[in-house]
Amino acid sequence: MVSQKWLLFLFLHIHLHVIILAQLPDLRYSFCGDNGNYSENSAYQKNLNTLLSSLPSKIDKYGFYNASIGQNSDRASVIVLCRGDVELEECRSCVNNVARKLVQLCPNQKEVFGGYDGCMLQYSNRSIIGTASFSVRYYFKNPANASKPEEFNQELIKLLENLRDDAAKGGPLRKYASGNVTGPNSQIIYALVQCTPDLDRQTCFNCLTDAYGNMPDCPCKGKRGGRIIGTSCNVRYESSRFFENVALETPPPAGNDNKTVPIGRDDKTAPTGVFAGNDNKMVPIGRDDKIAPTGKDDKTARTVTIIVVPTVTIIILIICLSVILMRRRKRKLVKEIRSIHGDDISTAESLQYDFSTIRAATDNFSNANKLGQGGFGPVYKGKLPNGQEVAVKRLSADSGQGDLEFKNEVLLVARLQHRNLVRLLGFCLDGTERLLVYEFVPNASLDHFLFDSVKRRQLDWERRSKIIGGIAKGILYLHEDSRLRIIHRDLKASNVLLDAEMNPKISDFGMARLFTMDETQGSTNRIVGTYGYMAPEYAMHGQFSVKSDVFSFGILALEILSGQRNTSFGNGESVEDLLSYAWSNWRKGTTINFIDPMLRESSGLVRDIMRCIHIALLCVQENVADRPTMAAIVLMLSSLSMSLPVPSGPGYYMHNNISAEMSLMQEYNTRMSDSSELAKSRSIGSSRNEVLISELYPRQHP
Repeated sequence: MVSQKWLLFLFLHIHLHVIILAQLPDLRYSFCGDNGNYSENSAYQKNLNTLLSSLPSKIDKYGFYNASIGQNSDRASVIVLCRGDVELEECRSCVNNVARKLVQLCPNQKEVFGGYDGCMLQYSNRSIIGTASFSVRYYFKNPANASKPEEFNQELIKLLENLRDDAAKGGPLRKYASGNVTGPNSQIIYALVQCTPDLDRQTCFNCLTDAYGNMPDCPCKGKRGGRIIGTSCNVRYESSRFFENVALETPPPAGNDNKTVPIGRDDKTAPTGVFAGNDNKMVPIGRDDKIAPTGKDDKTARTVTIIVVPTVTIIILIICLSVILMRRRKRKLVKEIRSIHGDDISTAESLQYDFSTIRAATDNFSNANKLGQGGFGPVYKGKLPNGQEVAVKRLSADSGQGDLEFKNEVLLVARLQHRNLVRLLGFCLDGTERLLVYEFVPNASLDHFLFDSVKRRQLDWERRSKIIGGIAKGILYLHEDSRLRIIHRDLKASNVLLDAEMNPKISDFGMARLFTMDETQGSTNRIVGTYGYMAPEYAMHGQFSVKSDVFSFGILALEILSGQRNTSFGNGESVEDLLSYAWSNWRKGTTINFIDPMLRESSGLVRDIMRCIHIALLCVQENVADRPTMAAIVLMLSSLSMSLPVPSGPGYYMHNNISAEMSLMQEYNTRMSDSSELAKSRSIGSSRNEVLISELYPRQHP
C-alpha cells in the first residue's frame, strides 16, 4: 500500500515536470575549441559526463565550482561561474542548461566554453584550474554613443580600477565587485568585474587589467555600455542599472560553525546539544551525552505527516486544476479558430480532426512514418481514410510553442492560399496533444537537398533560380497580397518544403505576426526565430518589419547560391562566416569564389548567379531603409535588364583575424531594465524596457 502511494506521488511529480518543462534558449556565446575530439564511450567522455551530470548539486552559494577527474589524456576538468548577483537556484538552472547546450553545439569536442548572461561554463582536457587557460575573448557593445566620450571613458577606467582591486582581494569562493560612478552630464555609469575565484589575487588583477586595458580595441569604446568576456574574467558596464546589490560577506572558516563543532582526541566534554566525537568525526549526542532525546520517533512521524500530506494534497489539486484549465483552453481555442470562418460552423468543424483518426493515419505515430524532427516536435506522414496523404506536426509538450503560437499558426495558415505556401488542412486538440495537419509535400525540406553533397547535385541553376524566385513570391504574398500583412520571422532552409516538381513552399508559421495593412513595423521583448537568419535590428532591439523577412531571405539566397550553411560555414582555416565571406569577395571582385562549385560550369550562368548574389547582398544591408521590398526583389529577379544599386555593408559583418584564438560566436541577447534613451536614438521606434543585444567582435591581435 505504501509503495503504491509513493508510485502515485512519483507519477504526479513526473507529470508536472513534463507540463512545465521549457525549451532551452540558444546560448549567448559559445566556443568549440581546437584541442581535438574524444571518441564515443571513451574514458574522457565518461569522466566528462560524470562532471557535467553533477554540476547543479555541486555549485556553492557563491555560484562557483571546479573539479577534475581522470588521469593524463583522459583527465577532464570543468569550471563554472555565475554572475555574482545571481541567486543560487537560478545559477544552478543556468549552468545545467549551458552544459546541455554546449554538448549539443560542440559534440565530441574536448575543449568547450560558453554561457548565458548569468553564467558560464568551461571544460577541457587541459589543465585549466587556477590558471588563465585558453585565451578566448568576446566583445559586446551598446550601440548608443556616450556623451563626451573622453570624459566618460576617464571616469569609467577609474571605476573599473577600483572594482578590479576589490575583486582581486576576494577569497577563494568569490572574486566579484560592482559599483557606479557619476560621469559627464550627471550620467551614472554602472559596472561590475569578476574573476573565476580559483585564480590567485595577482592573476585575477592581471586578467582584469588586461581586459579593460584592451578597451581601445573594443568596439564598445565611446559607447554607453559594453562587455568583455573571457574564460577567466569578465568586465561589463552600462549607463543603466543591470545588476543587483549583494552582500559580499566573507565565507566562514571551516569547522567554526555554531551548529557543528569538531572535538579532538583530548577533549572530554562538549556543549549540550552540539556534535562531538573523536578524530573530528561528527557524532550526534543527547543532553546527557549517552541517551538520545525522548520522543524522537513520535516527532519524526509527526514531521513527516505535516510535510507529506499537504504536499500530496497540493499536487493533486494542481493536477485537477491543470485538467480543468486544459479543457477550458481547448474550448476557447476551438471557439477562436471557428471565429475566423464567421457563422459557418460546418467549415470550422471540417478543420478539426479526431485524435483517433490522426493516430490511425500515422500508424500510431510510428518511426517508419516519421519524416523529420522540427524545432517544435516531430513530423509524420499519414494517410487519411479517404486516401489523402498528409503531413502531421505533433507539437511536443516541451516544445516551447504554447497556445499562442498554436493558435497563431492555425489562424494564419488557414487563411493563406498561394502556390508557394504550404497548405494547412486542419488541426487536432486532445488533452496535451496538439496536432497540425498539412498537405503532404513529397521532397521534404530544402536543407535536405542543399546541404547534402550528393543530393545537392540535383539542384542545378535552373532549379535553384526557381526556388529563390518562388520563395520571394511567397513572402511577397505574405507582405502585400494576403488579406493581412504577415511577417514570417523564421524564414530558413528547413522551413522551405519542396513538392514533386521541386517548387518551394514556405511552412511553419508558428512565429509569424499579423499586421493590418497600414502597419509597417512592430517591437517585442520576446525574440523568436533562428540565429544567423535574424535581421540585426530584430535580434538587437526586438524590432521587426517586412524588412526583417527581407534580411532572412537574403541569407537564405546566399546559402542556396553557395551550397553552405550560414551557421556552419567552412572556408579552409578561416573562421569567417558566410555573410562576411560573401561581402569580402564582392568587394574584392572575386565573387565567383563564393559560388557553389557545382554551378561554375558555364560563363553565361555565372553572370546570372552573380546578379543573384548582388540582389542577396542588397537584402542583408545593415541599414533597414536601404533594403529593397519583396516587390522590388521579385522585379529584380525577373528582369535581367534592370539596373541594381550598389549594396552597402551587411549586418553582423565581422573583420576576422585568423589566429590561435578562434571565435565561433552566436548572437548575444541581454535585456536592460530601462533602455528608453537607447530606443529614442534609433531610427525605428520601440517601446520602453526594450530588448538590447550587443554586437560581437572577435579579439584582435597585432
